[in-house]
Amino acid sequence: MTEKIIYKRPKSWVKGVHTHYCPGCTHGIVHRMICEVLDELDIQQETVGVAPVGCAALMYGYIDTDFIEAPHGRAPAIATGFKRIRPDRVIFTYQGDGDLASIGAAEIVHAANRSENITVIFINNAIYGMTGGQMAPTTLIGQRTTTTQDGRDPQKAGYPMRISEMLSTLASPMYVERVCAARPAYLPALKMAIRKSFQNQLDNKGFSFVEVLSTCPTNWGLRPKEACDWLVENMIPYYPLGVKRDFE
Repeated sequence: MTEKIIYKRPKSWVKGVHTHYCPGCTHGIVHRMICEVLDELDIQQETVGVAPVGCAALMYGYIDTDFIEAPHGRAPAIATGFKRIRPDRVIFTYQGDGDLASIGAAEIVHAANRSENITVIFINNAIYGMTGGQMAPTTLIGQRTTTTQDGRDPQKAGYPMRISEMLSTLASPMYVERVCAARPAYLPALKMAIRKSFQNQLDNKGFSFVEVLSTCPTNWGLRPKEACDWLVENMIPYYPLGVKRDFE
Protein backbone atom coordinates (compact mmCIF):
# COMPACT_ATOMS: atom_id res chain seq x y z
CA MET A 1 0.00 0.00 0.00
CA THR A 2 1.32 3.42 -0.90
CA GLU A 3 2.08 5.49 2.15
CA LYS A 4 -0.26 8.44 2.50
CA ILE A 5 1.64 11.67 2.94
CA ILE A 6 -0.18 14.34 4.89
CA TYR A 7 0.85 17.98 4.72
CA LYS A 8 -0.30 20.20 7.55
CA ARG A 9 0.52 23.78 8.40
CA PRO A 10 0.53 24.84 12.03
CA LYS A 11 -2.82 26.20 13.18
CA SER A 12 -1.08 29.48 13.98
CA TRP A 13 -0.61 30.00 10.24
CA VAL A 14 -4.23 31.02 9.72
CA LYS A 15 -5.19 31.98 13.27
CA GLY A 16 -5.90 35.67 13.70
CA VAL A 17 -5.02 36.65 10.12
CA HIS A 18 -6.63 39.89 8.99
CA THR A 19 -7.87 40.10 5.43
CA HIS A 20 -6.04 42.32 2.95
CA TYR A 21 -9.09 42.57 0.69
CA CYS A 22 -10.89 45.89 0.32
CA PRO A 23 -14.27 46.45 2.02
CA GLY A 24 -17.00 45.02 -0.18
CA CYS A 25 -14.71 42.72 -2.12
CA THR A 26 -16.29 39.29 -2.51
CA HIS A 27 -13.05 37.31 -2.66
CA GLY A 28 -13.52 36.51 1.03
CA ILE A 29 -16.97 35.05 0.39
CA VAL A 30 -15.61 32.71 -2.26
CA HIS A 31 -12.76 31.72 0.06
CA ARG A 32 -15.34 30.84 2.72
CA MET A 33 -17.28 28.67 0.29
CA ILE A 34 -14.15 26.83 -0.78
CA CYS A 35 -13.25 26.14 2.85
CA GLU A 36 -16.74 24.86 3.65
CA VAL A 37 -16.66 22.50 0.67
CA LEU A 38 -13.20 21.16 1.54
CA ASP A 39 -14.41 20.53 5.07
CA GLU A 40 -17.68 18.89 4.02
CA LEU A 41 -15.94 16.62 1.51
CA ASP A 42 -13.19 15.91 4.09
CA ILE A 43 -10.41 16.61 1.59
CA GLN A 44 -8.51 19.42 3.31
CA GLN A 45 -5.39 17.33 3.84
CA GLU A 46 -5.33 16.12 0.23
CA THR A 47 -5.97 19.49 -1.41
CA VAL A 48 -3.44 21.82 -3.02
CA GLY A 49 -4.29 25.28 -4.34
CA VAL A 50 -2.57 27.24 -7.09
CA ALA A 51 -2.62 31.02 -6.57
CA PRO A 52 -1.04 33.09 -9.36
CA VAL A 53 -0.54 36.84 -9.62
CA GLY A 54 -3.45 39.05 -8.55
CA CYS A 55 -5.44 40.12 -5.53
CA ALA A 56 -5.82 36.48 -4.45
CA ALA A 57 -2.11 35.70 -4.62
CA LEU A 58 -1.99 35.79 -0.80
CA MET A 59 -4.94 33.46 -0.26
CA TYR A 60 -2.57 30.83 1.10
CA GLY A 61 -2.57 32.89 4.29
CA TYR A 62 -6.31 32.29 4.75
CA ILE A 63 -6.88 28.68 3.71
CA ASP A 64 -5.14 25.90 5.61
CA THR A 65 -4.01 23.74 2.70
CA ASP A 66 -0.81 23.60 0.69
CA PHE A 67 -0.43 26.16 -2.09
CA ILE A 68 1.78 26.61 -5.13
CA GLU A 69 2.61 30.04 -6.52
CA ALA A 70 2.27 30.24 -10.31
CA PRO A 71 3.60 32.72 -12.87
CA HIS A 72 1.03 35.11 -14.28
CA GLY A 73 -1.58 33.13 -16.21
CA ARG A 74 0.13 29.76 -15.88
CA ALA A 75 -1.89 28.24 -13.04
CA PRO A 76 -3.62 25.63 -15.27
CA ALA A 77 -0.24 24.41 -16.50
CA ILE A 78 1.07 24.16 -12.93
CA ALA A 79 -2.08 22.33 -11.84
CA THR A 80 -1.84 19.97 -14.83
CA GLY A 81 1.75 19.02 -14.04
CA PHE A 82 1.03 18.49 -10.35
CA LYS A 83 -2.11 16.43 -10.96
CA ARG A 84 -0.35 14.15 -13.42
CA ILE A 85 2.46 13.53 -10.95
CA ARG A 86 0.15 13.18 -7.93
CA PRO A 87 -3.26 12.01 -9.19
CA ASP A 88 -4.16 11.11 -5.60
CA ARG A 89 -4.27 14.80 -4.70
CA VAL A 90 -7.05 17.33 -5.24
CA ILE A 91 -5.84 20.51 -6.92
CA PHE A 92 -7.60 23.74 -7.79
CA THR A 93 -6.60 27.04 -9.35
CA TYR A 94 -8.01 30.36 -8.22
CA GLN A 95 -7.63 33.02 -10.92
CA GLY A 96 -8.81 36.51 -11.75
CA ASP A 97 -10.04 37.71 -15.11
CA GLY A 98 -6.84 39.56 -15.97
CA ASP A 99 -4.81 36.48 -15.12
CA LEU A 100 -6.96 33.80 -16.74
CA ALA A 101 -8.64 35.60 -19.63
CA SER A 102 -5.68 37.70 -20.76
CA ILE A 103 -2.14 36.37 -20.39
CA GLY A 104 -3.45 32.93 -19.38
CA ALA A 105 -6.02 32.53 -22.17
CA ALA A 106 -4.04 29.85 -24.01
CA GLU A 107 -3.37 27.94 -20.80
CA ILE A 108 -7.02 27.69 -19.79
CA VAL A 109 -8.26 26.81 -23.28
CA HIS A 110 -5.84 23.92 -23.72
CA ALA A 111 -6.29 22.59 -20.17
CA ALA A 112 -10.04 22.56 -20.79
CA ASN A 113 -9.62 21.02 -24.24
CA ARG A 114 -7.57 18.18 -22.72
CA SER A 115 -10.15 17.89 -19.93
CA GLU A 116 -7.45 17.81 -17.29
CA ASN A 117 -8.90 16.46 -14.06
CA ILE A 118 -8.56 19.75 -12.17
CA THR A 119 -10.85 22.37 -10.67
CA VAL A 120 -10.64 25.99 -11.85
CA ILE A 121 -12.32 28.83 -9.96
CA PHE A 122 -12.42 31.98 -12.07
CA ILE A 123 -13.12 35.35 -10.43
CA ASN A 124 -14.61 37.81 -12.91
CA ASN A 125 -14.82 41.39 -11.63
CA ALA A 126 -14.44 42.98 -15.08
CA ILE A 127 -11.19 44.76 -14.22
CA TYR A 128 -7.53 44.33 -13.25
CA GLY A 129 -7.77 44.67 -9.48
CA MET A 130 -4.33 44.46 -7.90
CA THR A 131 -2.42 46.48 -10.50
CA GLY A 132 -4.55 49.60 -10.40
CA GLY A 133 -7.81 49.09 -12.27
CA GLN A 134 -6.86 48.71 -15.91
CA MET A 135 -9.20 47.29 -18.56
CA ALA A 136 -9.45 43.49 -18.52
CA PRO A 137 -10.72 41.19 -21.28
CA THR A 138 -14.01 41.06 -19.34
CA THR A 139 -14.46 44.85 -18.93
CA LEU A 140 -17.92 45.86 -20.17
CA ILE A 141 -18.59 48.16 -23.10
CA GLY A 142 -18.56 51.75 -21.86
CA GLN A 143 -17.02 50.78 -18.50
CA ARG A 144 -14.41 53.27 -17.33
CA THR A 145 -11.04 52.03 -16.14
CA THR A 146 -7.62 53.63 -15.76
CA THR A 147 -6.83 52.66 -19.34
CA THR A 148 -10.30 53.43 -20.76
CA GLN A 149 -11.12 56.83 -19.32
CA ASP A 150 -13.99 57.32 -21.78
CA GLY A 151 -15.25 53.77 -21.38
CA ARG A 152 -14.36 50.61 -23.25
CA ASP A 153 -14.71 51.13 -27.00
CA PRO A 154 -15.29 47.85 -28.89
CA GLN A 155 -13.82 49.39 -32.04
CA LYS A 156 -10.50 49.78 -30.25
CA ALA A 157 -10.51 47.03 -27.61
CA GLY A 158 -12.94 44.42 -28.92
CA TYR A 159 -15.87 43.05 -26.97
CA PRO A 160 -15.88 41.59 -23.44
CA MET A 161 -15.00 37.90 -23.49
CA ARG A 162 -17.52 35.39 -22.17
CA ILE A 163 -15.03 32.78 -21.02
CA SER A 164 -17.56 30.22 -19.77
CA GLU A 165 -19.44 30.26 -23.07
CA MET A 166 -16.18 29.98 -25.00
CA LEU A 167 -14.97 26.96 -23.01
CA SER A 168 -18.36 25.29 -23.24
CA THR A 169 -17.98 25.08 -27.03
CA LEU A 170 -15.05 22.68 -26.63
CA ALA A 171 -15.71 18.97 -26.81
CA SER A 172 -13.88 17.93 -23.65
CA PRO A 173 -14.75 19.97 -20.52
CA MET A 174 -16.88 18.12 -18.02
CA TYR A 175 -18.54 21.02 -16.24
CA VAL A 176 -18.77 24.80 -16.76
CA GLU A 177 -21.01 27.09 -14.70
CA ARG A 178 -21.26 30.80 -13.96
CA VAL A 179 -22.39 31.92 -10.50
CA CYS A 180 -22.38 35.14 -8.49
CA ALA A 181 -21.16 36.33 -5.08
CA ALA A 182 -22.82 39.75 -4.95
CA ARG A 183 -25.91 38.96 -2.88
CA PRO A 184 -26.92 36.33 -0.29
CA ALA A 185 -29.57 34.89 -2.61
CA TYR A 186 -26.85 33.80 -5.05
CA LEU A 187 -24.62 32.07 -2.51
CA PRO A 188 -26.31 28.62 -2.39
CA ALA A 189 -25.75 28.21 -6.14
CA LEU A 190 -22.17 29.44 -5.72
CA LYS A 191 -21.44 26.84 -3.07
CA MET A 192 -23.16 24.05 -4.99
CA ALA A 193 -21.08 24.84 -8.08
CA ILE A 194 -17.82 24.79 -6.13
CA ARG A 195 -18.80 21.53 -4.44
CA LYS A 196 -19.71 19.94 -7.77
CA SER A 197 -16.40 21.02 -9.31
CA PHE A 198 -14.44 19.31 -6.52
CA GLN A 199 -16.66 16.23 -6.53
CA ASN A 200 -16.11 15.84 -10.27
CA GLN A 201 -12.37 15.77 -9.65
CA LEU A 202 -12.76 13.19 -6.90
CA ASP A 203 -14.77 11.08 -9.33
CA ASN A 204 -12.09 11.50 -12.04
CA LYS A 205 -14.58 13.04 -14.44
CA GLY A 206 -12.30 15.69 -15.90
CA PHE A 207 -12.10 19.46 -16.20
CA SER A 208 -14.47 21.59 -14.07
CA PHE A 209 -14.73 25.37 -14.35
CA VAL A 210 -16.64 27.72 -12.05
CA GLU A 211 -16.85 31.39 -13.02
CA VAL A 212 -17.81 33.72 -10.17
CA LEU A 213 -19.06 37.24 -10.88
CA SER A 214 -17.40 39.34 -8.21
CA THR A 215 -17.09 42.97 -7.13
CA CYS A 216 -14.18 45.41 -7.07
CA PRO A 217 -15.52 48.46 -5.21
CA THR A 218 -12.18 50.25 -5.01
CA ASN A 219 -11.35 50.19 -8.71
CA TRP A 220 -14.97 50.64 -9.73
CA GLY A 221 -15.09 53.75 -7.54
CA LEU A 222 -18.21 52.57 -5.71
CA ARG A 223 -19.27 51.86 -2.15
CA PRO A 224 -19.70 48.15 -1.30
CA LYS A 225 -23.50 48.07 -1.67
CA GLU A 226 -23.35 50.18 -4.81
CA ALA A 227 -20.81 47.77 -6.25
CA CYS A 228 -23.07 44.79 -5.61
CA ASP A 229 -25.98 46.60 -7.23
CA TRP A 230 -23.83 47.60 -10.22
CA LEU A 231 -22.76 43.98 -10.71
CA VAL A 232 -26.34 42.70 -10.68
CA GLU A 233 -27.61 45.46 -12.96
CA ASN A 234 -24.74 45.50 -15.46
CA MET A 235 -22.69 42.30 -15.37
CA ILE A 236 -25.38 39.65 -15.08
CA PRO A 237 -27.23 40.80 -18.23
CA TYR A 238 -24.01 40.40 -20.24
CA TYR A 239 -22.72 37.41 -18.27
CA PRO A 240 -25.89 35.38 -17.59
CA LEU A 241 -25.72 32.95 -14.69
CA GLY A 242 -26.21 29.23 -14.99
CA VAL A 243 -24.74 25.94 -16.19
CA LYS A 244 -23.07 26.23 -19.58
CA ARG A 245 -21.82 22.68 -19.83
CA ASP A 246 -22.50 19.56 -17.78
CA PHE A 247 -22.03 16.10 -19.23
CA GLU A 248 -24.17 14.64 -16.46
